[in-house]
Amino acid sequence: MAQSRPAFLLPESTLHQYFIELLNLAGIEPGGSAPWDMQLNAFNVPERVFADGNLGLGESYMDGDWDVPRLDEFIYRILRSRLPEKIQPPRLLLQALKVKLFNRQTPKRARRVGEQHYDLGNDFYAAMLDKRMTYTCGYWQDAVTLEQAQEAKLDLICRKLQLKPGMKVLDIGCGWGSFMTYAAQHYGVRCVGVTISKEQANWVNTLYSHLPVHARLQDYRDVNEPFDRIVSVGMFEHVGRKNYRQYIEVAHRCLKDEGLFLLHTIGKNQRSSHTDPWIDKYIFPNGELPALGQISDAAQRLFVVEDLHNFGADYDKTLMAWYVNFEQNWPQFSARLGPRFFRMWRYYLLSCAGAFRARDLQLWQWVLSKHGVVGGYQRVS
Repeated sequence: MAQSRPAFLLPESTLHQYFIELLNLAGIEPGGSAPWDMQLNAFNVPERVFADGNLGLGESYMDGDWDVPRLDEFIYRILRSRLPEKIQPPRLLLQALKVKLFNRQTPKRARRVGEQHYDLGNDFYAAMLDKRMTYTCGYWQDAVTLEQAQEAKLDLICRKLQLKPGMKVLDIGCGWGSFMTYAAQHYGVRCVGVTISKEQANWVNTLYSHLPVHARLQDYRDVNEPFDRIVSVGMFEHVGRKNYRQYIEVAHRCLKDEGLFLLHTIGKNQRSSHTDPWIDKYIFPNGELPALGQISDAAQRLFVVEDLHNFGADYDKTLMAWYVNFEQNWPQFSARLGPRFFRMWRYYLLSCAGAFRARDLQLWQWVLSKHGVVGGYQRVS
């Protein structure tokens, strides 16, 4: 007597068999018992993945078409095994063409990420992040908690910039002011921050009115005044390759001759790789990760590279800490944002954690000077 097919098994077809074979290469068994094994709830997942790559994978997850207990480990195994190289859907070619031909980060288009992502609500981010609302990678070298890792990162930046009381500091993409407030409180500096998010600017100027910090709702391209130091933490990912040189030129014109500029950014391993279409559509519209050489090219004849520090593996820990906070505090946002948003945000945090764990993404801190530090730059860690 024929037995009914278990729900997790795919129909027998060449496409579906190839899908299973690819997952097996990464140590993933559809319907298996390991925490990273994909559990299929619909039969059309392979078609969506082969048609649209990560966009299809992410959207089918948002639709509830598949689940996995450890989504971070699932993505880690896929990327560590380089499975995406075996799937090149036509949509990726279109995405790459758009990035190459068009400036997707013009002043008008740049505001979209602020409205779509950063203006979700200060209460939402306050529930997920540390007390200073630091939405960038923590530094976990000697840290145990998220609070410790973020404070260690902020202090590391201050020491790399060699801050001294009375200095005037520009923060390009200041977020909710975590660096500015820390630097003002612990190093006695004055800070001006620029952001394209109304929520962030209001947060900083309302909550920290007692400190010498101010956030402007302003595009970085419009800043033109001198500063002793410049810092940019987690903003360069929104600049785009057609604007890298202009961005560095802004930093150059605003930095005093003996100043230092610290650039903290996520980066990719290959210059030719494309923008992830799922991240572009649902999380960071018009974003683009730079390659090491692209930053170096943009800085030519303008800056001397004094120091380059990669602690990308720390972003894995940071994202997992954010996810724990997000999941614990989700009940207070579920009615407002809904179950599809929950699956979207879960996919965002955990897939990114898996990507950093696989070392598919990096986190760099560059220290730059205009003419080179006389006698050499003293590195800190």
